[in-house]
Amino acid sequence: MPVHVDSHALVSSKAALADGVTVGAFAVIEDDVTIGEGTRIGAHAIVHSGSRVGRDCKIDSYASIGGAPQDLKYAGEPTTLTIGDRVVVREFVTLNRGTTATGKTTIGNDCLFMAYAHVAHDCTVGNNVILANCCALGGHVHMGDWVILGGLTPVHQFCHVGEHAMIGGGFRVVKDVPPYILAGSDPLIFERLNIIGLRRRGFSDKSIEVLEKTYRLIYRSSLNVSQAVARVKEEVELTPEVQKVLSFIAGSTRGIISGYAHH
Repeated sequence: MPVHVDSHALVSSKAALADGVTVGAFAVIEDDVTIGEGTRIGAHAIVHSGSRVGRDCKIDSYASIGGAPQDLKYAGEPTTLTIGDRVVVREFVTLNRGTTATGKTTIGNDCLFMAYAHVAHDCTVGNNVILANCCALGGHVHMGDWVILGGLTPVHQFCHVGEHAMIGGGFRVVKDVPPYILAGSDPLIFERLNIIGLRRRGFSDKSIEVLEKTYRLIYRSSLNVSQAVARVKEEVELTPEVQKVLSFIAGSTRGIISGYAHH
């Protein structure tokens, strides 16, 4: 399929548009941009230099892709934003490229960024991630695969959110959120395992049962985190999912969110 560029769009001769790309009226595509096959760029969207957009993405009107980092240390160095395939970017979303700290912001495949969501510099976002309206990721945030953030949720810079975690709308994320859980409340706490999400994605009853035992020890046993981790290693079958929980906790630099207060 040929490329279709609206006569009112501005597309740099140095941008590389693959077959089947469509560019809407008044969209701007700068130098040093690559856009994969079948991707649609909506009217008035802008794709900045350093952007690498995959196949079959939908970039909606007024989105800003690959803009400069909102970081006072940034001095115009060439950095990138890489977006995977089949990513949907709705109106007024802002996705910033990296700084010299890592050189890049990276977004996986099959993600959905609802209107007004923001992904800051040097973030890593996995596959199948959903950011609802007005979510904001600070710099250097890591989001695992299949994470869902409810609307209006801010994530503090350098926080990590583990895969298959779901965070309720409007709650601040200021510590790391382990994988496979539901988190809510203010301050943010562990509420329970994300059982519905895990079942929808094909996790077995056995996997879910072992994860429940793991998180009972971590969050419902009155043990501190290091004591709970030691007990998990002694008492729980170390399935791949449990090992991911343990390695997430071991790698946490901000500390993980807490559970309900014990009375």
